[in-house]
Amino acid sequence: MPVTHFTLNNGKKIPSVGLGTWQSPKGQVRDAVCHALKAGYRHIDCAWGYQNEEEVGEGIKLSGVPREEIFITSKLFEFHHNHVEQACRDSLRKLGVEYLDLYLMHWNIAFVPETPAGGGLPQASKKDPETGKHLLDKETSDNFVKVWKDMEKLVDLGLVKSIGVSNFSIRRIKELLGQCRIKPVVNQVELSYSYPQPELVSWLKRHEILPQAYSPLGSTGASQASIQEVEKMAQAHGVKGANILISWQVARGANPLPKSVTPSRIEENLKLVPLSDQEIQTLERGASLQKKTKVCDQSDDVVPRYDIFEHDHPLNNDVVQSQTD
Repeated sequence: MPVTHFTLNNGKKIPSVGLGTWQSPKGQVRDAVCHALKAGYRHIDCAWGYQNEEEVGEGIKLSGVPREEIFITSKLFEFHHNHVEQACRDSLRKLGVEYLDLYLMHWNIAFVPETPAGGGLPQASKKDPETGKHLLDKETSDNFVKVWKDMEKLVDLGLVKSIGVSNFSIRRIKELLGQCRIKPVVNQVELSYSYPQPELVSWLKRHEILPQAYSPLGSTGASQASIQEVEKMAQAHGVKGANILISWQVARGANPLPKSVTPSRIEENLKLVPLSDQEIQTLERGASLQKKTKVCDQSDDVVPRYDIFEHDHPLNNDVVQSQTD
């Protein structure tokens, strides 16, 4: 049977499927979270940058599910890298909870923040006047280990139980592992049928860092749920293509975070099906043959440009880096 929980490297357990809230519109996310929890979800993935944490908190409260039964994740936004504790407390306030089960560094890059007139937590980044893009804080981006050390203090303060990263390449995780006091428990990255990242998944598992899969069905406007191999398997199991893709991520040892605000889809996405070794191999092979389509990459969203994933670097790309520890 499919696993219902993964065990993190600090011994804590995380439900194997979570509800993603990225791009869940205000006015809908409260009801989506409430419905998900009533339908059996116990894992909600949030972020300060999604700008909907207050409604997520309302949905949690409305559900009536006790806080201690819910695994809640939030993330440090890119212009808060020098305001770690303040940003975490702001997410706690918006969500209406006293602690987070997991707090992630959303990206390894940092934006130059607009400093509020009266001080306090930045609410926006400074923009390049010619392009309108975020101004990059290169010094902080290059020294993300310092940001991580501030996140470690959140564990000491009891504000969060576990910490992890998101959108990190293998090379950057290696750099972090060489200097951290608390090992990251997860790396939340884009994982889908058209962007499977097998080398990264394998390396993370070898190092007891759980791969979390955002956009496991493909992101907005790019769903892979109707691909022929997937649909054929779905028909054989009497489920939808989305169930096969979500179950495949769990079977390969990743933690999928499908997003929906539609009640029927929310319920469907929680249904895992047992896949045979042959079916898993078929899906892995099919995924490897897809044209690699990455949806989320902020490398070109900043000035100056910053190569986040280093896909084209001859030594720093994940395929090469996965070959060594």
